[in-house]
Amino acid sequence: MQPKKMILFDVDGTLVYSNKVDSLSFAETYQAIYEEAFPTIDWRAYPHVTDHTIFGTVIAERFGRAVRVGEIETFQDYFVNLLEQKRAATPEEFKMVPAARSAIERLLEEDYVVGIGTGGWERPALLKLKHVGIKTDDLIISAADNKITREDILQDAIDQAQAQYGQLERVVYIGDAIWDIKTTRNMALDFVGLRLQGDFEVLSDAGANVVLKDYQDYSAFLKAVELARPPQ
Repeated sequence: MQPKKMILFDVDGTLVYSNKVDSLSFAETYQAIYEEAFPTIDWRAYPHVTDHTIFGTVIAERFGRAVRVGEIETFQDYFVNLLEQKRAATPEEFKMVPAARSAIERLLEEDYVVGIGTGGWERPALLKLKHVGIKTDDLIISAADNKITREDILQDAIDQAQAQYGQLERVVYIGDAIWDIKTTRNMALDFVGLRLQGDFEVLSDAGANVVLKDYQDYSAFLKAVELARPPQ
C-alpha cells in the first residue's frame, strides 16, 4: 500500500473563529470558579500555548500548588456549558473559516489522512467544530488533555495516524499563530499558514513560506500543501 499524506489542522483561527469570545469565556470561567480575574488571555505569556499548560501555570502562580484531582474536569464542565450558552444566544458570532468544512470533506474523499491537532482541550474543541458542522468521526483527534507542549499534541496525532495507516509519506500542519510556526519549526514539520484577516506577514515574516486567507480556492489550498516546508 502506498503511504498516505496527512493534513493536520489547528482549530481556533484555522477552522473556526469567534473574535476572542472563546478566549474570553476561558477567562470568565476562571473568574466564576476562583473569584478573581484571569491573569491574561495573551497566550504568548505562558510557557506553552496549550489549555493544560495555561491552566496549570495559572494555578501554580496564583495559589502556589499543583492542579488537584478533578479540578480540570470542574473547569471544563463550566467552560463547555458557557460555550454552549454563548453559541445558543448568538450563533452568528461563531463562524467557520470559509470553506473549511468542504476542504476537509474533499481531503477525506481524496484519501488523505486528516487530523486535528489543537492546543485546546478536546471537549471544547469538538463543541466548536460541531457548531460549524465539521464532522470528526473520520478524523484523527489530538488535543491538549494531559499534554504539556504543542509538540506533544502533534506527535500524538502523527503516532495515531501511523498506528492506523502505517508509515506516512508526509505530514503538513495548517495553523494560524506564531506558536504554530515555532512548533512546526521545532519538529521540522511542513507548514501552511492561515490568516483570515489577510495579514499574511505575521506568519511569513516568522518563516512560513506559504500563507492563505481561507479554503475557498481548493486548488490553491492543495498547491499550498504541496509547496509547504518547515518554517525557516
